[in-house]
Amino acid sequence: MSTSLTADAVVVGSGVIGSAIAYELSRAGRDVLVLDKAGGAGHGSTSASSAVIRFLYSTFDTVATSWEAKFCWEQWAEHLGFDPAAADTPPLTRFRRTGMLHLDVPAVPLEQSQDLLRAAGVPFAYYDAGELARRFPQVDVGAYWPNHPITDDAFWEEASSSLGAIHTPDAGYMDDPRLAADNLAEAARRCGARTLFRAEVTSAERVGSVWTLGLADGRRVEAPVVVNAAGPWSGAFNRMAGVGEEFTVGVRPLRQEVHQVGRPAGHGTDEEPGPGVFDIDLGTYMRPGPAGAWVVGGTEPECDPFEWLEDPDDADLHVTNARYEAQVTRAARRLPELRMPNRPSGVVGVYDVADDWTPIYDRTDADGFYVAMGTSGNQFKNAPLAGRFLAEIVAAVEAGHDHDRDPVHHVGEHTGLKIDLSAFSRKRPVNAASTRTVLG
Repeated sequence: MSTSLTADAVVVGSGVIGSAIAYELSRAGRDVLVLDKAGGAGHGSTSASSAVIRFLYSTFDTVATSWEAKFCWEQWAEHLGFDPAAADTPPLTRFRRTGMLHLDVPAVPLEQSQDLLRAAGVPFAYYDAGELARRFPQVDVGAYWPNHPITDDAFWEEASSSLGAIHTPDAGYMDDPRLAADNLAEAARRCGARTLFRAEVTSAERVGSVWTLGLADGRRVEAPVVVNAAGPWSGAFNRMAGVGEEFTVGVRPLRQEVHQVGRPAGHGTDEEPGPGVFDIDLGTYMRPGPAGAWVVGGTEPECDPFEWLEDPDDADLHVTNARYEAQVTRAARRLPELRMPNRPSGVVGVYDVADDWTPIYDRTDADGFYVAMGTSGNQFKNAPLAGRFLAEIVAAVEAGHDHDRDPVHHVGEHTGLKIDLSAFSRKRPVNAASTRTVLG
C-alpha cells in the first residue's frame, strides 16, 4: 500500500544548493520536505567540489553574489543559527583564507574584471609580471595562451611574453564541502524541515494546485511547491515534470575530475598557505588544502576532450591517468616546484553545466515548480545566497508577484549590494561575457 506524504514545499536534492534552499524555506516558516536518492546530504556533486571561495565572475550580479556569500561562510555558525559554544552544535566546515591569483588571459578582459570587482567593493590589487614575480617567485609568469594539449609540442614552447594577475586577498576555500551541505541540512532540520534519503523520484505531475511526486518505493509526496535542486539530474527531473520548454538556457551533465598532490615548495605552509591560482592561460586552477595538500582542477580547455553524459549515473567515478596527467602537468608548468606522483589521487564528480556556466535560479512556466540548476562547478561558493534567492522568489511568486516582468531583487545582508535575480533567469539571453569555463 502506498503512503502519501505532504509538505508546503518539496526540495529535490540535498547537495549544498538544495540544503541551503531547504534551510531558507524552512527558516521562513514553510513545512519543507527534502528528497534525495543518495544516502546523505552532499553525497553527490557537492562531495567532489573544490569548495573554492572566489569573487571574479563575468557580470556584476554574479560578482556581488559571491562577495556577499563570503561573509556567510566566514560567519558560518551565525549564518546557520548555531551557538558555537553550545554542546549540541555539530562539527562545522571552516573557511580558510588564502587569497587567489587570477592570471591574465585574453578570454577575460582585464579592465572589465577590475571594474566589476570595484563595483562590488571587492578588495584587490593588480600585479604586472615584474611585481607578480617579485611577490610570488614560485609562479612562472610566462604567457602560454592559447591552450594546447600536453601532448602537443606547442605546449612546451618557451613563453614569448609575460602575464600579470589580479590578487584578491579575501578568497580561500571551505575545508569540507560535504560537511557544508550537512551543516545546512542540520540547520534546516532544526527549523522543522524533514529529509528522506534513498528516496528516488520516479514521476511528477501537477493536479489542480498540488504537485504529486512518485517515489521508487511506492510512496507519494504532495506539495504545492517543488524546487528542483537535483544537480546533474536536474534536466531529467524537469523533463519528467514536463517543465523547461520555455528555457533559453540549457543544461547538460559533464563528468569532471579534481586531483590532489602535495603542496609545491615555496607556496606557503599549513599555517600561512600561499594563494590559490586561477590559470585559464594554461587551463587549470589550483588551491592549497589541509595537511600539505594541493588541489588541482581544470578550466575546460577546448583542446582537451569534454566528457558530456546522457545519464549522470553512467559516470565512471575513478580518476583517470589521462585527465590526471593533463591537469597536473598544466599546474606544474605554472608552478615548477610542483611534483607529480606516479599514481593519481583525487575525486570524480558530475557537473550540472548551463550553456553559459551561469546558474538558473528561477520559477518556471509550471505553477509551483522552481529550479536551482546549472549550478555545478562554480556555485558552491554561492550556496548561502542561492538558498535566499529561491526563498525570496518562491515567496514573491506564490503571493502573486510576476517575477518575469518585475524581477525580484535581493539586498545583501552583509554588503548592502542589490542583486537583480533576472541575471539568473531561465529566459535570459545567454551570457555573452562568460568565458564558457568554470570561471563563469
